[in-house]
Amino acid sequence: MDTILHFLNGSSPASSWAWFFIHAAGAALVAFVLLKAEKIIARKWIARHDGINIRFAEGVIRFIIISLVVMWVIMGSSLTEHFGSTLFQGTAVLAAIAGFAAKPVLSDMFCGFMISMMKPFNIGDRIELDDGTTGIVKDITIRHVVLDGIDTLKIIIPNSEINSKRITNLSHKPGTRSIHFRFTVGMDTPIEEAKRIIREAVRQSPHSVPREGEDYSPVYFIAYQPYGLEMAATVYYEPKSPTEVVKDDINTRVKLALDAAGIEIPYPHVNIAMDQ
Repeated sequence: MDTILHFLNGSSPASSWAWFFIHAAGAALVAFVLLKAEKIIARKWIARHDGINIRFAEGVIRFIIISLVVMWVIMGSSLTEHFGSTLFQGTAVLAAIAGFAAKPVLSDMFCGFMISMMKPFNIGDRIELDDGTTGIVKDITIRHVVLDGIDTLKIIIPNSEINSKRITNLSHKPGTRSIHFRFTVGMDTPIEEAKRIIREAVRQSPHSVPREGEDYSPVYFIAYQPYGLEMAATVYYEPKSPTEVVKDDINTRVKLALDAAGIEIPYPHVNIAMDQ
């Protein structure tokens, strides 16, 4: 034991490295305990008040703990103290880090903070971005929003990117979600008959539900298209029903019902006449 203490108290490079690894191991142990405690507390809090603000705050706290432990290791050893002083006190170095490496990180962190404060969506909401990306919000970190896509697909989007896009929230406020459907029928189709068929197809779906305090959404004739009449309806469904399954069921039922009624579903086409 005395030999070990004499070695550690020596001034040789080997003893300095030994103290560095002991210091680093102690810091790692402290970080492990703090992160473990933070995770236990966060899980209990999330179980009662889950939301993107709680998830984002958890990520920020973990980032702060890790950053402080790394600084502690760097500044607490004679081997790295000079490097740490240069790194954290040199304005030129800090400016370079902020200007190059840290810029995307800081942008994502700031946008994540704005998302968590403004709450354009929350954990469990079904959202659709203007580029067609859709999914259920699963998590938010200091850098990314995680969406659950169809089947096992996970979509990870930087906070700065999702903050700049137009978001359609299919689950905002009410307990049910909704999908807006558009169907085109032939120009000669009786409008009321088309409305009735589409409305009955929606009612018969096991996934569709009436809107809270109301009946099923009515069917509207909303526009003339160059090749037909455009009908529209909003379908409401419970969050437990996958959106892709609801879309598949409604589209299939409407197509079969219109076919059975002999109603044409037109599509853009071009007639080409060829001289013999």
